[in-house]
Amino acid sequence: MFERSKLLSDEAFTQLLMNGHATAGGDDIDPPPVVKLFTPDAAATWLLTEVDPDDEDRAFGLCDLGLGSPELGWVRLSELEALRGTLGLPVEVDQQFTSVQSLSEHAKEARLKRRIAA
Repeated sequence: MFERSKLLSDEAFTQLLMNGHATAGGDDIDPPPVVKLFTPDAAATWLLTEVDPDDEDRAFGLCDLGLGSPELGWVRLSELEALRGTLGLPVEVDQQFTSVQSLSEHAKEARLKRRIAA
């Protein structure tokens, strides 16, 4: 059985799940990212907008592995939780992050800059 990621606060997880239910229900939504995750000792960043209500370990968002080609896609929260950067530091939540831009706006900007600049 899936154990919910310790990366996300209850509030963030609830909002991600609500967005996931809206998408699964057929709603065409483009919300701002709920959470920004990053590797403090590498160049990876994730802006997440939803969690799959049928698989709560799967999150959707803008993913940037620091290779110059950020893309929209799905990621496993358990894999992010297990991930370590070059110095062995875990993925962190950017506690200062808030966004009013939609995910598609972040994606457009990231494609132009070849990285997530949020």
